[in-house]
Amino acid sequence: MAAYLDHAAGSPLRRAAAEAYLEALGQVGNPSSVHRHGQAARRLLEEARERLAVVLDCDPPEVVLTSGGTESVNLAIVGAYRAAGRDHRVLLVAEGEHAATVETVDALVAAEGAEAVPLPVDGTARLDPAVLAAAVAPVRDRAALVSFLWANNEVGTVNAVPALTAAADGVPVHVDAVAALGAVPVGFRASGAALLSVSAHKVGGPPGIGALVVGRRTRLEPLLHGGGQQRGLRSGTEPAAAALAFAVAAEEAVAELDAEATRLGALRDRALAGLLAALPGARIRGADPAVPGARLPGNLHVTVPGADGEELLLRLDAEGVSVSTGSACQAGVTAISSVLLAMGVPAEEARGALRITLGHTTTDGDIDALLAAAPALRPLSAA
Repeated sequence: MAAYLDHAAGSPLRRAAAEAYLEALGQVGNPSSVHRHGQAARRLLEEARERLAVVLDCDPPEVVLTSGGTESVNLAIVGAYRAAGRDHRVLLVAEGEHAATVETVDALVAAEGAEAVPLPVDGTARLDPAVLAAAVAPVRDRAALVSFLWANNEVGTVNAVPALTAAADGVPVHVDAVAALGAVPVGFRASGAALLSVSAHKVGGPPGIGALVVGRRTRLEPLLHGGGQQRGLRSGTEPAAAALAFAVAAEEAVAELDAEATRLGALRDRALAGLLAALPGARIRGADPAVPGARLPGNLHVTVPGADGEELLLRLDAEGVSVSTGSACQAGVTAISSVLLAMGVPAEEARGALRITLGHTTTDGDIDALLAAAPALRPLSAA
């Protein structure tokens, strides 16, 4: 039996989103055109933006549509850094962040003279507000931005976002909520953030579209020019059909959030118990799943001593079970997880990582398939 347990890489397109997408693709017209077809497309687009704003708890003009989470993160970090000016070159970034953040900051350091201040995380990948406050204090007058994850995309640990934004002491904050949306409550207003990144394909929407919520008072230098759409922050023809499908998927994911958290949490706990029994020495990584709200309900991350994560993945794939070793945004390159290293996990232990993520299509049968395949990993689990 085939089982897809890699929802953190991309969750299957929801039926309602697919139907809305297909119908909207029949709408002719560019939303920027002034004729009747263009204005019909504009109405479709703005309906989608308004629905996304309700989901994200922000004002519709604050929703800037992008090509996905990676572009949203790039626009947030590069745009905020450039808008801050030469006297504000410091970027405070949590360790164990997604590659979209890490590589964007590295590029600014190399090419534009940015100064990166790493923010250590604890053994569960959680950023402590006290750590952030201490790091901000000496550089506050030179800081352009603070950036951290709402929920870690690899090990599933959820951060205390309002407390962290308060600890930033007035420095603008970007929160990467790509992994969190639809899994835990996400609200822009209550977060205290200046910028918030999300992506459609993580909630069962189509790939190729995301959004950056940009607060009305937030200064941001656009990366794309040539049309002035979306408050001038992201020029280019806006994808009305994809935006509507994104809105439909996000609405459904948020409406089901509480029920799915209970359902997926139970499936995750069954999978964890079975894997720990089948693989001696295996350890769960990230926040304790028994603590309410501490971890994404559909996330299960384990390390297997003496094993190689890629080999474990391939063995499960041969049994018809799809999982990952970490983030899927590394262009197919397998390396030891920077998230686990930031958590203080020894490299040899971090090498044997598996990320198993559940979502709206996950069933008991998928967990049965995973546990039936687990014995195939035993020869690799001996230290």
